[in-house]
Amino acid sequence: MKQMMPQEVEVFYLIPALRKELAHLFVSEYSLSQREAAGVLGLTESAISQYLKDKRALGITFSAEEKKIIAVGAKKILADKGNSSKHIFDLTVQLRGSKSMCDLHKSLDTGIAKNCDMCSH
Repeated sequence: MKQMMPQEVEVFYLIPALRKELAHLFVSEYSLSQREAAGVLGLTESAISQYLKDKRALGITFSAEEKKIIAVGAKKILADKGNSSKHIFDLTVQLRGSKSMCDLHKSLDTGIAKNCDMCSH
């Protein structure tokens, strides 16, 4: 398997997984329509639909604690819709080095040492 930098894991897996989790929260917890959720996240309605139908972003399973962090981020995004990208970036920083991210990184790059702490720095 090819070497993969933590930043690549964030771009290809974490950001889509965050969007998916946020889309689910906005539609189920905040009763936003798919169109409204798409507008808040700067995505198309079809992207939101695919996230809601679990057709995208299947690589990461967030822990309960990580989902709490994302839920707080969702509230911040809804309170400051014009800066949703900034709040999503903040979420990526918070989740960088998390167990879910580390486990995924190790599964994608089998050359990583078992005691690797690259993602948590």
